[in-house]
Amino acid sequence: MQRRHFLTASALGAAGLALGPALAQAASTGAAGSTTQPLPSNDGRHPRYRPPQRYGYGCAVALGDMRRKIGNLEAQALLQAAWDAGIRYFDTSPWYGLGLSERRLGYFLSPQERQAYSLSSKSGRLLHPALGYSHPSWKGPSNFDYRYDYTAAATRRSVEDSLQRMGVPSLDVVFIHDLSPDNKDMGEAWKERFKIAVKGAMPELVKMREEGLIKGWGMGVNTLEPSLGAIEASDPDIILQACQYSLLQHDDAVERLFPVCRRRTVSLVIGAPLNSGYLAGNDYFNYSQKIPAGMAEKRERCRALARDHDIDLRTAALHFCNAADVVAAIIPGGSTAEQIRQNVASMSATVPAAFWQEAKRQGLIHADAPIPA
Repeated sequence: MQRRHFLTASALGAAGLALGPALAQAASTGAAGSTTQPLPSNDGRHPRYRPPQRYGYGCAVALGDMRRKIGNLEAQALLQAAWDAGIRYFDTSPWYGLGLSERRLGYFLSPQERQAYSLSSKSGRLLHPALGYSHPSWKGPSNFDYRYDYTAAATRRSVEDSLQRMGVPSLDVVFIHDLSPDNKDMGEAWKERFKIAVKGAMPELVKMREEGLIKGWGMGVNTLEPSLGAIEASDPDIILQACQYSLLQHDDAVERLFPVCRRRTVSLVIGAPLNSGYLAGNDYFNYSQKIPAGMAEKRERCRALARDHDIDLRTAALHFCNAADVVAAIIPGGSTAEQIRQNVASMSATVPAAFWQEAKRQGLIHADAPIPA
């Protein structure tokens, strides 16, 4: 307890040292007087924690240098664009850029009151210094390597490390990260690590929730099996489910995950609601340039239907993901300020009811998938 209290107190100044004084003006300019647009919010009546805002910014691709290396000033400008657009929920991870995303985000948020925004990060990988180390997932050397550890002690340390990197006294949500069969580092060995998490990470996160260090926890994964397993084995509040619920790909989530979430009052944060930008017109699908068979044809059918109803496909895709009762938030990314603004503008647009009716009639949307009222 004493160690955690020390970390809480000392972390407040850490972000200001992380990136250096050259970025101070970029991080603070306009923050106090930004013009925000209305974004959907939660009504606060759910029995478990949900972020107040139903729309957030996913900090993996841009802030972690996933697809291209950007400078710190550009990273701060992206965050400023998100803040000015009204975004107050930010999701990051030690994995994104191996600490880079958390450092950049913490520096930007440092002038803000902690209650002014919601913040989620991840556990499961511990970082350690490694001069010159780089990983193919991130552009440029990170100088930090990682190891997986889902024990209770490692989970506590991971959260404390994140607090220090970001210079914040608490996190709203912690997601157990990438404990999933699609993680190439693990393969089928994820099942053994999952057993460790059931006995270690999960009860430790419950303890942190009881202590008030976090408000909720869950899995942060790209497949359904770990999410369903965590709900069965423990007491998660909110799950970051990426790559499984979008306009193009959602049947399995509707049929298997949504009913379980409703019974256990577990909410979802939808990661990659645009399939990593594929529904906005780029050539990545769920963080890969390998496009699954049939997806190009389905995207074109959806685009044609959207065009017939005089709407943008991106707009329809974001409204679709936001409509489900079990969804607490959606967190598209955005690698440019214009992409961020376009995504936010979509949330203020109206999608005609006839679009959803015709999409279901054509079989583009599952018959039981929730649609906007």
